[in-house]
Amino acid sequence: MSGGLGPGPGPWLVADVGGTNARFALVDDPDGIPYRVKSLRTRDHAGLAEAAAAYLARHAPDVRPSAACLAVAGPVAGGTYHLTNAGWPKGTPEEVRAHLGVPHLDVINDFEALALALPRLGEDDLVPVGGRALPDADAGAPVAVVGPGTGLGVAGLVPTRSGWVPLPGEGGQVDVPAATDREVEVVRLLRAERGAATAEHLLSGDGLVRVHRYLAALDGEPAGTLTAEEITERRGDPLCRETLQLFCALLGSLAGNVALTLGARGGVYLGGGILPRIADVLHDSAFRARFEGKPPVEDYLRGVPTALIVHPGPALAGAVMRLAQSLPELEHA
Repeated sequence: MSGGLGPGPGPWLVADVGGTNARFALVDDPDGIPYRVKSLRTRDHAGLAEAAAAYLARHAPDVRPSAACLAVAGPVAGGTYHLTNAGWPKGTPEEVRAHLGVPHLDVINDFEALALALPRLGEDDLVPVGGRALPDADAGAPVAVVGPGTGLGVAGLVPTRSGWVPLPGEGGQVDVPAATDREVEVVRLLRAERGAATAEHLLSGDGLVRVHRYLAALDGEPAGTLTAEEITERRGDPLCRETLQLFCALLGSLAGNVALTLGARGGVYLGGGILPRIADVLHDSAFRARFEGKPPVEDYLRGVPTALIVHPGPALAGAVMRLAQSLPELEHA
């Protein structure tokens, strides 16, 4: 979703804006490396335009961007964007463009940006998680990305004759794919508390805290007041360990559902801020077994690779790709 009068000389402004942090950077061309990368706390700013303006004022006062692409953690549709977990009001790209004085501005979903980055990720940016290695994936097949963080993002990427086309959506709001009696009981408690049981309610930072609390309740034990970060760090605690194992198992079922829905034979990539912190747990969990364990299509899913993204800023790279697609005629000065 874009607005403006067309680009002029100058670098591009790109951003990955989540419910907790807003990460901004500048880049000089489609193949360039983002620089002046800075993270701002989302809650410290009144909205998207104000956060972007604060970044430019503090970290790039000498720069006038010729174009911008801001990837936000929420739906972008009907001429508006809404950052679901930030408490910011809905807005329009044109309002942000006018506030910043940028000739061209795109606002896209953050997982649309993450999907756009996938073809540019190299071997050093990915760690396989069970199954086939990514180089063995079906060339030219659709791919998908799933990522738990402050929320839960899902997107696809489909090859066409004119290039890759992203498929953003709100896949984090699907029903929880519970498969065991223990998971069904967790979902029952979630539904009683929230009135609904969406995947994001459990597969996110707040979701980790809920799973920990629900498991404790099922066992008649006090849950305490651990944060998501503390749960990921306390691997020796039995309740924390079960929380992380259940989290990874549910994520495996969800990722398998995404692979089947999108026909993502090219692979399902795992992003978000939580998984890199628990990579060892992920590899030793039931993630891959649950990904494949969907009779009668186990053979289909065994052929779909899964990999953890370890690139430090993939959504920024995807925002650059979006601008490269939007402005193919751009010549930087």
